[in-house]
Amino acid sequence: MNAQPWTAGRVARFALLSLGAFVFIAPYLWMLAVALKPQDEIFSSSLSLLPHRWALVENFAKALTRVPMGRILLNGVIVCGLILVLQLVTAIPCAYAMAKLRFRGAQAMVTMIMLGLLVPIHAIALPIYVALSATGTLNSYVALVSPFAISVFGIFLFLQFFRAMPDDLIAAARLDGMTELGIVRRVIVPNAWPAITAFAIFSVVAHWNDLFWPLIVVSDTRMATPPLGLLFFRAAEAGDDYGALMAATVIVTLPLVVAFLAAQRRFIEGITLTGLKG
Repeated sequence: MNAQPWTAGRVARFALLSLGAFVFIAPYLWMLAVALKPQDEIFSSSLSLLPHRWALVENFAKALTRVPMGRILLNGVIVCGLILVLQLVTAIPCAYAMAKLRFRGAQAMVTMIMLGLLVPIHAIALPIYVALSATGTLNSYVALVSPFAISVFGIFLFLQFFRAMPDDLIAAARLDGMTELGIVRRVIVPNAWPAITAFAIFSVVAHWNDLFWPLIVVSDTRMATPPLGLLFFRAAEAGDDYGALMAATVIVTLPLVVAFLAAQRRFIEGITLTGLKG
């Protein structure tokens, strides 16, 4: 196949995309550069990404020892994993029912889902906090997970995807004697992996990076999630050891980068399908 000629328009698009990519990646490059530098080079007058004296081991050793970083990362994995599982268990059957079953009030439910997208967690944080405090579940996984067990965004995303699935496929499953739950488990879910992967990336990134809710319900370092752990780390460092702070930030950010790169193809496929077939 012959390569396309480099026209002026193509060069302009490539330059614009390259500029946008640089703008997005520059903070991460600077974060990594600071994590490699000793303290005296971070605020030096010379602007250089590579350090004159490497402090990688020193900074990362501080990041791993000043706070229980392993426990903090484990908390992030547990909280994000529990939230994602609960959201999928509730969102997939709900979206399937609204997309493929005929019942009174289906349109009203879709309207309520759309309205639910407009309600941020900040608006209902106080009553949820009062309820969790009354039940004695603050500083626990219950407090971190339960407010997000149902995702209206997930229901909306899967609703768009399931509407495009052929009705003949579901009718054939019913003729084979499958129950509605069996159809969801054996027909819908295997065909919905692109949408599930896309939603999983959205969910994990949102809750891994969430500081607002953990800051409200967690005061124990052992229950801290990654962003809250960084806050505790900064407090322990009195805000002056930026090399170690950036090293801790690299450690916290790295799992998300690895997860996204591993699921990149299915993520793009899922976004494309839910966008084109809604």
